[in-house]
Amino acid sequence: MGTLSYTVTISVDGYAADANGEFDWSAPTDEVFQAHIDRMFDVSAEVLGRKTYQLMTYWERDDESWGEAEWEFARRWRDIDHIVASSTLAPSDLVSKRARLVPQLSLAELEQIVRNAPKEVEIFGPTTAAPAIRAGMVNDFRFFVVPKIVGGGLRAIPSDVRLDLRPAEQRTFSNGAVYLHYTRSG
Repeated sequence: MGTLSYTVTISVDGYAADANGEFDWSAPTDEVFQAHIDRMFDVSAEVLGRKTYQLMTYWERDDESWGEAEWEFARRWRDIDHIVASSTLAPSDLVSKRARLVPQLSLAELEQIVRNAPKEVEIFGPTTAAPAIRAGMVNDFRFFVVPKIVGGGLRAIPSDVRLDLRPAEQRTFSNGAVYLHYTRSG
């Protein structure tokens, strides 16, 4: 049986995107990018919404300008199953060979995906993750905190949620970004 994790890159003030929906302020350094690659070896499936899936299709095509780290990330990304929660995409919109479309992802269906997974299932994107966070289904919270304040936008955690968490790991990167891994208490 797998576990459910939520990984997100956030500003110091807790936003995954700024008020304009942009997150270019969160571009990782090589060191942070490698930490993402290393983390992905424990992931067997990604659950994504439409916007995040469309963004991540970048890794489905080869790019001659990529360095070694980008190639490694792309290989790892392509080896992971992608469950795309979207009522607006059609199956023909999926470019990932390992992607499947779920028009309305219920908590019961998400629970079944996690139960059947051999390893960690990572939910990607604050909007897609919010119902699972509210339901207390997320076991691990992984925050890549960049040293920026954006002043508003898309919150990484729903504002109506209170959870007790235990620290599991922390790491500071040379650019001032911090990786914080918490597990759910109880």
